[in-house]
Amino acid sequence: MKRLLFLMLISGAGLVGLAPTVSAQTTDTTRTVKPQLNTAPPGGAPAPAPRQPAPVYQPAPTPPVAPDPNMPASNQPFDPNRPSGMDLPQRPGVAPPPPPLRKYFLYTNFGLGFSSLYGFSQFSASLAPAIGYRFTERFAAGPGISYAYNSYSLRGTDGIKTSSLGVKGFAQFIAYKEFFLHAEYEVTQAEVLYQDQNTGQLFKRKLNVRTPLAGAGYRTRFSDRAAADIVVLYNFNDGFEDIYGQPVIRFSFLFDLK
Repeated sequence: MKRLLFLMLISGAGLVGLAPTVSAQTTDTTRTVKPQLNTAPPGGAPAPAPRQPAPVYQPAPTPPVAPDPNMPASNQPFDPNRPSGMDLPQRPGVAPPPPPLRKYFLYTNFGLGFSSLYGFSQFSASLAPAIGYRFTERFAAGPGISYAYNSYSLRGTDGIKTSSLGVKGFAQFIAYKEFFLHAEYEVTQAEVLYQDQNTGQLFKRKLNVRTPLAGAGYRTRFSDRAAADIVVLYNFNDGFEDIYGQPVIRFSFLFDLK
């Protein structure tokens, strides 16, 4: 009996000694499993640097290739701005190319007139066509001819008709916008009317008249090919053989040719 009690006492003491050890181990195991909280202040970690975009290759612009007007379109060098070889409508912000310069033009003036005073009447008609050539956008010159017809009649006398034919050359220079300088030199085989002071009889006489003219004018455009001019010229031949008077005012028309 004593031996049984002694064994029970020893077993109880052993259990009491083992209990703290198991509890400690259990406590240690709980501490290792418990998650740790982030106690760092917000914003403490640096933000990641933004990624730089990869460079994009951009080819250098190709200068336009001016087409050769004397070369067929099939033999023209390749122009990347005109891959089809055609002039397409202009894009916004791109200036259109200047229109081609038309070299030749028709330049002419004509006139009609009638006057009557104290039984003396006069009917006149004139025409002076010329062909002009533009050396540049501002300077042009060319040859021409002039023709004038007059019919005179005086009460109680027979009527007289005269014709004058001449050749001339002219030159023009655009000074500012639509204002230009104009010069001409004309040689005319003219028929001039005379009257006998004693008998009052009218007769005509032929004269070779040289007429230099110079002045200025203003041009009004009707379209890209047609225009009208008003020109005021000073007549340097204002002597006895003058056939135009002073000053000479002309209304002319201009039409561009192909």
